[in-house]
Formats: sequence, structure tokens, C-alpha cells
Amino acid sequence: MDPTIAAPRAEVLRDRYRSRLPARLQELAGPAEGNVDLPLHIVWSGRTSYSLDRPKSRMTLYRTVLAEGLGEDLVSLLHHRLLTEQWPVLRRLVSPYIREVWEGAFPELLRAAPSDTTAA
Repeated sequence: MDPTIAAPRAEVLRDRYRSRLPARLQELAGPAEGNVDLPLHIVWSGRTSYSLDRPKSRMTLYRTVLAEGLGEDLVSLLHHRLLTEQWPVLRRLVSPYIREVWEGAFPELLRAAPSDTTAA
């Protein structure tokens, strides 16, 4: 891939994810249990309902919302405690751009993550 194309694309993606961040993790005040139905602008085909009480379902929900959700979606659908608790695994499932932006903005996520910073 041409590096002159990759660098601008990477920065566009970082800017997109950065613009959606809350000011503080504690602003993520979504549900911590039960079921969540995602709106069509986040998930437009396939599965739309997720159980926060099932770890794999919760992980898929968080991965999807981090990648596709708008700022208001992050605040209303994600919960700061759940995000922090599952970050050590979740960070390996999201794009490197999402991981870099969130860990850069919220160092407390790095404390929850293992010292190995390579992506799976």
C-alpha cells in the first residue's frame, strides 16, 4: 500500500473516533445489565439485540458501538465500568485506531490493559 495514502486515511480515522469521545469515561452512563437494542445507524444488518449479562454478547455490543456509534450513542449505550473491566480483551478486538484514540484519551484504560501493547 502506498504510504502517502495510508497516513492520511489513518489520521482521518483517528480524527473520526476522537471527535466522538466523551470528555470523561464516567460520562458513559449506558445500561450495565439487561438487553440493549442497537439503532439502525449503528448496525444496519444482522443482529441488533445484545445481552449485557452474557460476556460474548456484551463484548460484541461494545465492539460495534465503539466502531460505529456517534458520540451520543457512546454515552447512552456504553457503561464506564463495563468498558474498563473488559478493555484488556476488547482492545484486541477493535481497530488499532480506536484503541490508540481511547487509550490516548483515557490512560486509566491502559492500567486495565496488559503491558503487551501488540494487537491480536
